[in-house]
Formats: sequence, structure tokens, C-alpha cells
Amino acid sequence: MHSTQRRPAIAATGLRKAYGDHVVLDGIDLHVPAGTVFSLLGANGAGKTTTVKILSTLISPDAGDVRVAGHDLTRDPDAVRATIGVTGQFSAVDNLLTGAENLRLMADLHHLGRADRRRRVAGLLDQFDLTEAAGKPVSTYSGGMRRRLDLAMTLVGDPRVIFLDEPTTGLDPRSRHTMWQIIRDLVADGVTIFLTTQYLAEADELADRIALLDHGRVVAEGTAEDLKRRIPGGHIRLRFADQRRLDAATRVLGETPAALGQATRDHDPLALRVPSDGSLQALKTLIGRLDAQAVEVDELSVHTPDLDDVFLALTGDPTDNDKVTTR
Repeated sequence: MHSTQRRPAIAATGLRKAYGDHVVLDGIDLHVPAGTVFSLLGANGAGKTTTVKILSTLISPDAGDVRVAGHDLTRDPDAVRATIGVTGQFSAVDNLLTGAENLRLMADLHHLGRADRRRRVAGLLDQFDLTEAAGKPVSTYSGGMRRRLDLAMTLVGDPRVIFLDEPTTGLDPRSRHTMWQIIRDLVADGVTIFLTTQYLAEADELADRIALLDHGRVVAEGTAEDLKRRIPGGHIRLRFADQRRLDAATRVLGETPAALGQATRDHDPLALRVPSDGSLQALKTLIGRLDAQAVEVDELSVHTPDLDDVFLALTGDPTDNDKVTTR
């Protein structure tokens, strides 16, 4: 993860958008530091794609102040477009062209000179492991290859802010992990990634900060760990070698401090569960109490709620057409 104490790549205040009586975005605020991954989560219809379309100048907001890469979205949309790249939910590649031809076409649209075009295309083919397939029609590419080519085309213009709208939808696990590594490499080079996804594990894996969007409003924001701590159910599981040690631990933990809840029996007859907020201080307190009474623990593990739990706890029930993929 990366430090968030940087100038903002994206700053939005009071962002609103409605279609008739249907309010899609109801005054959201966003702050995305440069050189980080910011993930916007929400069920279908929550407003994720609308947010991306506004921030990438595809549609106009009804209200709100927005700056992208230091440029005012309303007053200077051309400057915003010059610094961003967008990879949508569906690959925007030409199936009739080869991979190299798709990249050369994009280079021509960016008015690159012949030498720069040749160098840029060759570099991106190598970076995205597409050199061997460069001369083949895109219609022969796998889903993972198409997504890599799509992102490579976005990078032809060397954007500093990239909007990735559900970039790994439909990919197999290996292709998804390949795309994750590409995203990490981009951020290591200082690129800012604004990621929308329905795969909660993807946000957990990649994002420096996460905002949870529900019915057009940001209902929670923070690191993945921050969000998980907001949900009850975290606990420390202790397992003991024998009943004597279990009984000793039960006596020691009979009166627990505020950071720890009352110890309860686990389904394992030699294990206890101690409610915990997941903090290091809570773990240190627990270990200290047991150590002070020379109680030996055979196994210790920390369990915290995952983003699935966060999503279900903080958003409204999705309708049949408004599902979220949590795996």
C-alpha cells in the first residue's frame, strides 16, 4: 500500500447527478491521492459507472466541484482528457485488426511520430506480454489477452490517472492475478488508479482506500482494514493443548478490558473465542494477560470480518437485478 499524504489526483465535492426524479449521485465527496489505488464499491445501480463517466468527462454533473490531475473538470475538460485513460467494462479493441495494429491506431490518434509510435507500441507489447501475439487478429485472443491489450491501448497516451471500470469481469483467476500485477506496476510508476469492481477480494487486494457507494451516497470510506473493523464479529481464537490450560485461560479471561470482550467456548472443545476489534493493542493486551499467569497457548489466530461482511452490513439489500459478486 502507498502513503495517502500526497497531492490529490482526483478531488470531488458535492457531486450530484439525476435523471429526472431518479437521483443517481446525491452529493458525494471523493479525495484520491496521486500514485494510489482508490476503489469505489457498490451494487449495480449504486452510481459507480456514473461516477466514472463524470470524472472522465463523458457526462456532465448537475452540481459539484471536481478537479482531476489539478484541472477543473467543468472549465478545462480538454486538459483533463489529456491526462487520463479509461478502460471500461467491455474491451474497446477492434477484432479485425491485430494487437499491434490496434496499438498503432491508438498511437496515430495521439499524433505520435513514426519513431515514437514504433517505440511505444513495441514497449507496450512487451510490457503486457503480447509480443508473440502481436501479429495475430484480436478475434483469436483469450479474454485475458484482450483485457491486457485494452489496458495497453489506454496507456499509449501515457495517462497519469486511469479509470478502470470492472477491469477483470469475466476473467479466469490466473488472468485476474496477471491484471492485478499490471495495476501494481503502474502504481509503482506513479500512476493513479480509480477502480470500480464487484469483486470485493479485488478491492481488498489492490486498494489503498475504498469508498462504499449505496443509493448515490458514500456510506463508508477508509482502508480495507478500517472498514472491516467497523463490523462486529472480529475475534481472537485460542486453542490449548489440554483441558487444564483451557480452564486456566478461562479464569484469567473472566474479567477482560474494554478492548476485549468476554471469552466464549468455540466449537472445538479445547478452544476459546475472545471478541476483539482486531487492533494490535487488543492482541498485546490478551497475550500479556495470559503470559502474566503463565498460561500456555497451543495455537492463536486473529479473525476479522471481510469486505463481504462490510458490504452486506453497510448497504441496502440488493434487488434481483442488483446483485454483487463477492467471490
